[in-house]
Amino acid sequence: MKSLVRQAQRGDAQAFVELIEENKQTMYNVAVGILRNDSDAADAIQESILTCYERMTELKKPQYFKTWLLRILINNCNQMLRERKKVIGIEQYYGTEDGKGKNGEEKIAAPPEAETTNEDFLELLDQMEQQYRVVLILYYVEEMSIREISQTLQMNENTVKTRLSRGARSI
Repeated sequence: MKSLVRQAQRGDAQAFVELIEENKQTMYNVAVGILRNDSDAADAIQESILTCYERMTELKKPQYFKTWLLRILINNCNQMLRERKKVIGIEQYYGTEDGKGKNGEEKIAAPPEAETTNEDFLELLDQMEQQYRVVLILYYVEEMSIREISQTLQMNENTVKTRLSRGARSI
């Protein structure tokens, strides 16, 4: 992957496309885990890819490309959540009885490519606080190590362990 990153940094668009292809499922899982809405997740992913492409030369260590990409995505997702809080949707104002989740949000949809996605697990994640949901997705779904999660989320490894433990207990 390091060589692809270096090629992309030199302006090779095909190398950048390959990098994104390698990470698209991870990006989808993280974005849906945070935003709980496919269309918002798609917007966040698109914005993150554009930011990543524009700032590719700023990445100093190619081995941290995935961590860097996910950090950009998580920041974009968090920004969308902050903006979402500022707007009161019509469903919130009038209430909703259409089977959607709290505040009119759609339930987590399984990614189309995933063959082993457990619907029960996704429903449980949907009910969790974001701080636990993101860590559990990165650990169990994306199979990232505690150290990788710590670097990606820019938090202490012990905090990651605590959130994994508390999140797993709440399941």
